[in-house]
Amino acid sequence: MRVPLSWLREYVDLPATETGRDVQAKLVSAGLEVETVEPLGADLKGPLVVGRVLTIEELEGFKKPIRFCTVDVGTANGTGEPQEIVCGARNFAVGDKVVVVLPGAVLPGNFAIAARKTYGKTSHGMICSGDELGMGDDGSHGIIVLPPETEVGKDAVELLELVDEVLDIAVTANRGDCLSIRGVAREVAIAYGLPLRDPALIDVPAPNAFGYPVQVSEPMGCDRFTARTVTGLSPEARSPIWLTRRLQKVGMRPISLAVDITNYVMMEIGQPLHAYDRSLVQGTIGVRRAGEGERIVTLDGVTRELHAEDLVITDDRGPIGLAGVMGGANTEIADHEAAENGGASTTDVVIEAAHFDAVSIARTARRHKLSSEASRRFERGVDPQAAAAAAQRTVDLLVLLAGGTADAGVTEIIAPSGPHTISVPANHPDKVAGVEYGRETVVRRLQEIGCDVYGQDELIVTVPSWRPDLAEVNDLAEEVIRLEGYENLPSTLPKAPSGRGLTHRQRLHRRVGRALAGSGYVEAPNYPFIGEQVFDQLGLDADDPARRVVRLTNPLNDEEPALRTSLLPGLLAALRRNDGRGSHDLALFETGLVFLPQEEQRVAGHLPVDRRPTEEEIASLDAVLSAQPRHVAVVLAGAREQAGWWGKGRPADWADAVEAARAVAREAGAELVVRSGQYGPWHPGRCARLLVVVDGAERVVGHAGELHPRVLKALGLPSRTSAMELDLDVLEQVGDDTPQAPSISAFPVATQDVALVVDRFVPHAEVEAALREGAGELLEGIRLFDVYENAEQLGEGRKSLAYALRFRAGDRTLTVDEASAARDAAVALAGERTGAVLRG
Repeated sequence: MRVPLSWLREYVDLPATETGRDVQAKLVSAGLEVETVEPLGADLKGPLVVGRVLTIEELEGFKKPIRFCTVDVGTANGTGEPQEIVCGARNFAVGDKVVVVLPGAVLPGNFAIAARKTYGKTSHGMICSGDELGMGDDGSHGIIVLPPETEVGKDAVELLELVDEVLDIAVTANRGDCLSIRGVAREVAIAYGLPLRDPALIDVPAPNAFGYPVQVSEPMGCDRFTARTVTGLSPEARSPIWLTRRLQKVGMRPISLAVDITNYVMMEIGQPLHAYDRSLVQGTIGVRRAGEGERIVTLDGVTRELHAEDLVITDDRGPIGLAGVMGGANTEIADHEAAENGGASTTDVVIEAAHFDAVSIARTARRHKLSSEASRRFERGVDPQAAAAAAQRTVDLLVLLAGGTADAGVTEIIAPSGPHTISVPANHPDKVAGVEYGRETVVRRLQEIGCDVYGQDELIVTVPSWRPDLAEVNDLAEEVIRLEGYENLPSTLPKAPSGRGLTHRQRLHRRVGRALAGSGYVEAPNYPFIGEQVFDQLGLDADDPARRVVRLTNPLNDEEPALRTSLLPGLLAALRRNDGRGSHDLALFETGLVFLPQEEQRVAGHLPVDRRPTEEEIASLDAVLSAQPRHVAVVLAGAREQAGWWGKGRPADWADAVEAARAVAREAGAELVVRSGQYGPWHPGRCARLLVVVDGAERVVGHAGELHPRVLKALGLPSRTSAMELDLDVLEQVGDDTPQAPSISAFPVATQDVALVVDRFVPHAEVEAALREGAGELLEGIRLFDVYENAEQLGEGRKSLAYALRFRAGDRTLTVDEASAARDAAVALAGERTGAVLRG
């Protein structure tokens, strides 16, 4: 792939001082093989100007035709007089604008120009052909004839873009994206850390029913086909100089304006295109496999017998092109030369931009020994998403340069397909390379090549459409390593890291997950994105702090443009989804980050790219970020215990949600205080506030209980759904998870049961706390084993709480009187604080 540096600069703002050699070094470091950098016009010295042929005198008596010409070069020769030049070419006439090299100039190959006598005349310069200027063949095989509007005396070096540098890149079979200026420009932009102006990012009209009819009978071979029509092309329109020069620099021969434009867009965007003469296409364009015995005459004039596996483009007559390889001669674009020779010039064209199966195209090209620029690209992988943009770019250029009119119809046939995603550990490139890149570097490098990356320790990577070669985790690792520089890889053997183990936070995170899984919960991670309408569905107050969210500037889904402040929306959506699919007995949990915006919104500064950021710069960036505490949440619905031959089952209820909170607190080594509460989505009579003591003061760290019926209806949840959410970071802060050996006493336990009657609104937690404090240090354990309500026996608005108390001393066997005294003290304090009285 030949890549002119001047063309690259159109899409990447390279520093003016950067040379082709500098770009070569960058690309080689990034893993591309730049074989040579060809300096165009390096040995070219002026004056080289535009001239107008004034007269032509045919010289007789020589073995070959010779012409003596006078040419107006303006003031370029210092006199303003016509320049006398002897020339043997015959493809120009009086009045034509040509390229004239004057005495004193040096052409490529160190060919010095001076006035000299030849064929009986003195020639003061030379009228140039493309080969003499190092431009290559322009299709004329003679003198360069410029457009009539070209200014006489203008510097032809600048006009013809003769001074440039061309990088010759050996593109490997897996990097089809680099067979385009767009793909190489992306690599250059990454290498220099500069933005890319993607030529494929243009406005494209939506498909409609008015486009040229197309029928794809082989969607496995052609998963995308775009057809556009342009009418009214001017027969006199020629390819402008800038267009032909760019084609020549990349190694293509200019042919005609329509063909040149399709080739130009192919080299620019990487999408092969084909232009059909609309007047020669009969009926619907189709895509199918060839029939045995079918034949086609391709554009190179060869009659080819088709194979049943060949993918062909057809009209009502039969094949009109080998799909992805070469078009057919029966719909070929007729250029102006054909019109000059008495033929009809093409004025209406149908543009094809399609995406074909790489294997199918490769086999067809090899079967017919017909390798083309199009087949080379399809074999290596073409961006399917670029077809519509390439077709639009072609239409725009035909309208601009050929005076055509774009037809309003847009045909686009697309076979359904999803993006390719790969799950890769964030440290996988580190392991492959033996270098610690870090998650941020891995994510950044993958994003630079166009990947969408999500996740923390495990990254979910969505591969860009232009990189079909990224198929598995090692492909992603290779991308990170090459962009970080193969030369930066150490020459030592990788060493296994010492076992530092998990952090305290990681250990707690895992213990909590194991504890909840052991209690029958299933982990259900969710995306951290929410829509703000969910706060209304959860019944949060208008001034609730949870309504303050961090909004994304580029959300994946417009309906979920914010980061979550609670784990419940995602978990409840997962519960609803599973319940709708027939799983009605559900217990789900999730541990994850929530995002709480700061009171004062600040904008992060830009970190430097030419050096490592300082600790202060990184700290200033962290200070702008929102708080991201880790929460744990559970949701339950249906049966908590299944019914069977062993007995009745039990539905999940608010008590299970509270017990899940207690289990989490136990793993954190924190003492959880449970009190009656009321908040947001929970039922006001079945909601518990979860508190811990922080620096001597109680702090609410979560809620648990049964959800409000209005919330259940708004979210479409099963009846009696319960939920719990806790701030795991606060539990870690106050907890002491140091392992404690159990104390085993050789003395027997003394048990005492008490039944206390209290008002119905008195929480069990307050009664238990009073009993525990009143019983003193002899109390080993307390358990509520019965709750009884009966207005006739207890009175209206009263309930009975029955507790089992266990007493034990570490140095003696307790007497009945000691156990009874401790029990009485406990009952007395409970009566004083909660109004409890012994039942009976």
